[in-house]
Amino acid sequence: MTASLKGLEDVVGAPLFSRHAAGVKLTAAGIRFLRHAQQIEAAVRDAVSAAAVTPSAVTGAIRLGVTETITAYVLPKLLPALEQKFPLLKLEILERPRGDIEADIQAGKLDLALLLVSNLPEMHHIGCETLLRSPRQLWGHPDHPLMQLEQISLTDVARHDYILLDMDEHIATVIKYWGQYGLTPSVRLQSCSIEAVRSLVAAGRGVSILSDLVYRPWSLEGQRILRRSLSDRVPSMDVGLIWRLDPGPDEHTHALREFLRIALLETMR
Repeated sequence: MTASLKGLEDVVGAPLFSRHAAGVKLTAAGIRFLRHAQQIEAAVRDAVSAAAVTPSAVTGAIRLGVTETITAYVLPKLLPALEQKFPLLKLEILERPRGDIEADIQAGKLDLALLLVSNLPEMHHIGCETLLRSPRQLWGHPDHPLMQLEQISLTDVARHDYILLDMDEHIATVIKYWGQYGLTPSVRLQSCSIEAVRSLVAAGRGVSILSDLVYRPWSLEGQRILRRSLSDRVPSMDVGLIWRLDPGPDEHTHALREFLRIALLETMR
């Protein structure tokens, strides 16, 4: 425990960390303090962004399709920037499975979609642009044996319990890249909840390979999660846009696309 952290506890007037042989762990008060600090940091970041954004006079309505990963991990940060840039634009956001989004784009029921484009099939008359590539890394408890290795391969990971996320076609991606090495993960538990996966990994119940986009260094219980790169090639999680090519996008859809190219990278840093 450093003097600065001890000084922070003195200022707050409550113990923020519990000490044990393996290090420190956030207390209930520490978890509450961390969340407030994160909210303050986000508010300052939003205030700085708002001051730098020049509102657009673009009007109209756009139907934007998104998948569940985008709803959970991109929209909360992206929406304030969109509202500041396009105060006169009516934006209808619809969460759908990827297959439904593709069909709705082709049928003209959606104007634009923001989704994971890593596994998109080839589609006629549909434009696609990758905006963000998020690396996938191994997540584990700080004391997990894999975290002590100098290099970690998928063969190493296969020898340990694995916590598998079942969300936004993630399982299909896992099967594909593990299969390229003739391996399968030793799945101990499969969950549709990324918070459950995060908590189980943080509790030392297994490891998982997930993207930096959804990484958080702490579980809801205040337990630490480390991430390590792998020596084997693992595909990134790619976020991008799709739209119908014919007819071409109108002025407000084009303006939104142009803004998202920049805003997504800025807000997800």
